[in-house]
Amino acid sequence: MVAETPRESRHDEIEAILESKASGVKPVRDEVDKYTVVGPARRDTFANWVTPIEEHFVCHRNDIPDGDADAWTVSLTGQVEAELSVSEIADGYPTVAVAHTMECAGNGRGQHDPETGSVQWGFEAVATAIWTGAPLESILRDHGVAAAEGTWLTAVGGDPADGDDVFARSIPLEKAIDDCILAFEMNGEALPREHGYPVRLIVPGWYGVNNVKWVEELRVTNSMVGQGSLDRPGEHAYWQQEAYRIHPRNAPPEANETIETVDTWEQLEGAVDHPYTFDANAMSVIGTPDGESPVTPKADGTVEIRGVAWAGDDAVARVEISTDGGATWDDAELFGPDYAGAWRLFRYDWNAEAGRHSLVSRATDELERRQPATISAPDAWRDALENDEFPWNEGGYAANAYEPNGVTVEVRPADGSTKNE
Repeated sequence: MVAETPRESRHDEIEAILESKASGVKPVRDEVDKYTVVGPARRDTFANWVTPIEEHFVCHRNDIPDGDADAWTVSLTGQVEAELSVSEIADGYPTVAVAHTMECAGNGRGQHDPETGSVQWGFEAVATAIWTGAPLESILRDHGVAAAEGTWLTAVGGDPADGDDVFARSIPLEKAIDDCILAFEMNGEALPREHGYPVRLIVPGWYGVNNVKWVEELRVTNSMVGQGSLDRPGEHAYWQQEAYRIHPRNAPPEANETIETVDTWEQLEGAVDHPYTFDANAMSVIGTPDGESPVTPKADGTVEIRGVAWAGDDAVARVEISTDGGATWDDAELFGPDYAGAWRLFRYDWNAEAGRHSLVSRATDELERRQPATISAPDAWRDALENDEFPWNEGGYAANAYEPNGVTVEVRPADGSTKNE
């Protein structure tokens, strides 16, 4: 078992990130005082399609490695043997740009009641950036690797652990070849250290834990990573087979060599016991109004509600808005860029009356899977989905309930008076 012990360098690292991001982010509560975590400082971050680097959330558990792009290499192992420098990755293969909505699998953990441990995210652990790098398809095919059912690609991070664990995550080789890249730029700039410099894996539409930072090894095998499956000492399986699994309290998940589906929601519906967090669930967040200050309707009496919605590998089919806390709903308009693996913008012209209002949004994906209203009690588990609830789980993973993400807004009359005047 990997120990979650406090990390002495964490607070200094957060201070450095806050300074570099010019107040675009703020710290997030971490129960184990181990993870470096910051989220956007303002809700209106979620009213825009591209998230500036200065407002992009950060989450990692170990110290940032002293990566030197001139010396860093990525080893290809398992069914292939090769070693690539960062310059060979950047200059020897096509360069592509991918829009990817990066969501921490623990997003919403702080909304669980009772709380689970570790990082108490609200809804802020998500962002969309443009990642530039080399397609894994080009790299793997150049070394004789082709997609095959049941084959997995394990990415190993080069961040130094304070124990004997190795950060390793496996994804199906088919997904890796379909749309994944090894990225070396973010939003047109060199990859920042806290986001994986000099090279990281980008897995479009999948939870952030699969997007391994500081990649130093890519291993092609016939199974997911398990204990003893890497040619190195330490704990190999924890971050794949134990952490980032969705399970009830006091029900440790069993390891699997492979699974039939990587769709997280399909797993939750019963396809896999104790689901893995791969493909992101349908989710939405209202960016404006932000609830920080009162709003005044425009001359036509409306207030624009704007936000973002995403559904992992699946398309967002619908976003609904409620201005009365979920009692009634109206359809919002989807607009702006439409790329696989990236969120959609939505807007709704609200005929706003003076007073206080509870605004919530809910997204439905192309498979007609809709955000549930709340997070269940711990003993609900499998029955939760049928009751319009997301199942409370011990790790606090993959939550997508809409009620905890709502915002309370005060509307002032257009004439500037208050409601009680």
